[in-house]
Amino acid sequence: MNILFSFIKDSLTAVTTGSRKYHLWMGLMTLLMLIGGYAYSIQLREGLRVTGMSDTVSWGLYISNFTFFVGVAAAAVMLVLPTYILNEKDFQRAVLIGEGLAVAALCMCLAFVVVDMGGPANLWHMMPVIGIFNWPQSMLAWDVIVLNGYLFLNLTIPFYILFNHYQNKEPKKSVYLPGVFLSIFWAFLLHMVTAFLFAGLSSRTFWHTALLGPRFLASAFAAGPALLIIILFGIRRNSTYPIEDVTINKLALVVTVAAQVNLIMLASELFTEFYSPTHHNQSATYLFFGLRGFNALSPWIWSAIFMGVVATSILTINPLRKNHTLLKIACLLLFISVWIEKGMGLIIPGFIPGQWGKVVEYTPTAIELLVTLGIWAMGAFIFTLLVKVALPIETGRMRNLLT
Repeated sequence: MNILFSFIKDSLTAVTTGSRKYHLWMGLMTLLMLIGGYAYSIQLREGLRVTGMSDTVSWGLYISNFTFFVGVAAAAVMLVLPTYILNEKDFQRAVLIGEGLAVAALCMCLAFVVVDMGGPANLWHMMPVIGIFNWPQSMLAWDVIVLNGYLFLNLTIPFYILFNHYQNKEPKKSVYLPGVFLSIFWAFLLHMVTAFLFAGLSSRTFWHTALLGPRFLASAFAAGPALLIIILFGIRRNSTYPIEDVTINKLALVVTVAAQVNLIMLASELFTEFYSPTHHNQSATYLFFGLRGFNALSPWIWSAIFMGVVATSILTINPLRKNHTLLKIACLLLFISVWIEKGMGLIIPGFIPGQWGKVVEYTPTAIELLVTLGIWAMGAFIFTLLVKVALPIETGRMRNLLT
């Protein structure tokens, strides 16, 4: 117990000390969270009518971000698998950072669900025993299980490893490897269940495609590691934690393959939708070309495709991918591209046109934007705290002096 208290004390010391740049960053994230909290208080008081959502478009910016960050969280498996199972040494420096990113992304996912439901008081409906959980027939119930289960795995496994390193002990593989195997299976299940949540809605033909689940995985394994590469460059620049080029280069190769597969699947979807068009492709028509004079989403999706093609082209050409400046640009473009594609390009057009053919466009309000910004800041805040504790332990600068 004394060791645990010592660990907590040293962790608090680590997260409350740092450079001026660190404190400015954390102060900015705190300010954005407070602004988001104030906007959310307005939504709680006035209801969801202050958002751009309506009876026709009942999911908007919140669920778009939820869907995207489920993929970012699931992408941690691309580091967990080679590190713990294949014993790939080059990923060892990045795997705990990837798992920390998964924890932050899952916290964001849960926050987006809370704000989309109107308020935390409505969450009791989704709790087993207390609410009407409708398990196992409800895909939403499955989504609740996989989200919380994956969060538990990504909290406990790194904690066990870090706590042992803090005590100058080598963690026992017999203890954490079963959880690692389960987390790998769980990561794929996490995103597939989320895809099935959409594909299972019989009245939304835009989501009726067998490729929805595989595309979710491909885009996740592109955007998640792309964000991690940008983070690793930031950590290498602002700390003494050693991130070798070989780690970044191998991770970039993972992003490259995932981005290529994602583009191939997108091309397959476009061929299916438009080569032999039927009345079921009106949502896709609205998204890409506009429908009856309404085309608010067309600039978004074409911008996403353009950025995705440019990023994938840079990543595919080996000399360009190994240029770290171009690699960072490609990863940023790819991250934004997938965010648009899985958000504004997937969730919103699924509701347009409505059940009776009426086109009601959706535009997020200032309240939605501020709440979303606050949740993004919360995710960055949580991730920064986790990294601030993990790095000193992994470099040997934070150890229990009693051991």
